[in-house]
Amino acid sequence: MSEITFDGKVFSSALPPLPGVYRMLNVAGEVIYVGKAIDLRKRVSSYFQKSNLSPRIQLMVSQIVGIETTVTRSEAEALLLENNLIKSLAPRYNILFRDDKSYPYLMLSRHAYPRLAFYRGMLDSQHQYFGPFPNAGVVRESIHLLQKVFRLRTCEDSVFNHRARPCLLYQIKRCSGPCVNLISQDEYREDVKSASLFLQGKQNEVLKAIAEKMQIAAERMEYEQAAIFRDQMQALRKIQEKQFVDSGKALDVDVIACASLQEGDGNVCVNLVMIRGGRHLGDKSFFPQNVQGYTLADVLEAFITQHYINRPIPPMIVIDEKIVLEVLQPLLSEQAGRKVAIVINPAGERRAWLRMATENARLALKQRLQRQASQEDRLQALQFALNLPSLGRIECFDISHTMGEATVASCVVYDNFALRNNEYRRYNITDIMPGDDYAAMRQALLRRYKKIAEDEGKLPDLILIDGGKGQVSAAQEVLIELGLNDIPFIGVAKGEERKPGLEQLIFPSTEKSLKLPPDHAGLHLIQQIRDEAHRFAIQGHRARRNKSRTHSSLEQIAGIGAKRRQSLLGRFGGLKGVLTASIEELQQTEGISRALAERIYRELH
Repeated sequence: MSEITFDGKVFSSALPPLPGVYRMLNVAGEVIYVGKAIDLRKRVSSYFQKSNLSPRIQLMVSQIVGIETTVTRSEAEALLLENNLIKSLAPRYNILFRDDKSYPYLMLSRHAYPRLAFYRGMLDSQHQYFGPFPNAGVVRESIHLLQKVFRLRTCEDSVFNHRARPCLLYQIKRCSGPCVNLISQDEYREDVKSASLFLQGKQNEVLKAIAEKMQIAAERMEYEQAAIFRDQMQALRKIQEKQFVDSGKALDVDVIACASLQEGDGNVCVNLVMIRGGRHLGDKSFFPQNVQGYTLADVLEAFITQHYINRPIPPMIVIDEKIVLEVLQPLLSEQAGRKVAIVINPAGERRAWLRMATENARLALKQRLQRQASQEDRLQALQFALNLPSLGRIECFDISHTMGEATVASCVVYDNFALRNNEYRRYNITDIMPGDDYAAMRQALLRRYKKIAEDEGKLPDLILIDGGKGQVSAAQEVLIELGLNDIPFIGVAKGEERKPGLEQLIFPSTEKSLKLPPDHAGLHLIQQIRDEAHRFAIQGHRARRNKSRTHSSLEQIAGIGAKRRQSLLGRFGGLKGVLTASIEELQQTEGISRALAERIYRELH
């Protein structure tokens, strides 16, 4: 878009007095702000007629060279469109919340013997779901509790359908052994029903049902069974004491609080506390971008819109700031298919929940700012030690393989005082001599920076190479070839005995290396980034190696074709199961004779 003079007053006077969405564009053609309006003409003209605009709005208006508008049928439709555009365009003057992966759920499958499992993704009607949960750790903790109390299976169908004897979970009383018929289908379904009621918050019904079973078992003098029911009740009561909110009601509520430590500094935290079925599942903190000049009410309204549109919504949302509800509350209710109540200034126990969420937000913000201050100190110390004019973005490379097998290179990114895992990349290295780390580094750097040399990415301020002079020389060759040799880069060589704190920094232009003191803040930053690159490379290498071995080890056995290999992997739930199987168990697989079972066992051991 060329340099033009944009007359906002003339443009807005021609707009219709209808609901819709407007998009403000800068000279580069980028959308810098998206807004909604009940009346497009009145809303857009306000940016060019008022003289008391905030500094943030004044700066934004000064950059506008064009405005695009879309008329909608209602303000609710405008709200939906605005939300979609903010998420897809990420304008620099809109409040932005990171759109995390979908929240995890706990799933009970619809099998004859239902499976208890961790689930993330789109929900369907085939299975029963509970949640959402604030993080994966809470789901796994819940699975552990339910295993302990109700002994439901968690194994994949491929394992469940091919078991000949109960697994270790049965031995440690975490599963009732439905795979080998150690529990009847009716009894197992009773346990599933109890687990489902517990997750719905109907814990008193569960306790009553178990108490009745215990009484019946005792009357029949089945004391061992009665003891099992007694233990279940005790375990449930302990969980109830720890995890249920004060009311004891089967409530589904989200409690949301905003906090800032210093008004206008651009640092705000939104804390979301999740209560499902009366259980306090935990909380999650969010740190929005572009909040300078906005009030906490603005931030809260942006969070509710961006967080709940196209996501499951609880019947009640408790908040701590007054926001406009005329459009938002009916829209959420329509999406949920039932009434959604947004409660402002609650009383009683709900006010206590809100105080808890507010304290969580303040604490999370304090911790974040402390970490950021520490990272700033580290970055400044490294910049000074390396004598760099500026230092913000760092990219680090590492190579991982096992005796040259399944070589993987990693690239991790550190930017704006934090590791940015959404920008990490792995490269499967091919067409080199096995174990040639220099060639692997050359290939990884070439693939990474060829696109950047073509203006398709961000240039780093510093490149770290995990390795010594050989790796640094390989990196130098690539960067010269791509015309990027002005980017500073150093090798991080492990010191004597490979102990942390003894690293040497290798420069491409000099024989002399730099050894920072073990307590140097800049060295700590290098170690943090280098260790993350190492972890990421090893993780990728192991996945690639295991995938390769799963197929190659069976393919190398004479008489094992694709069909028999699939039968073996399906029966035993993967290569690990095949490796632990006896000759007799192998022989029970379709198409595997005694002689072939012996050959498989011999080849794999």
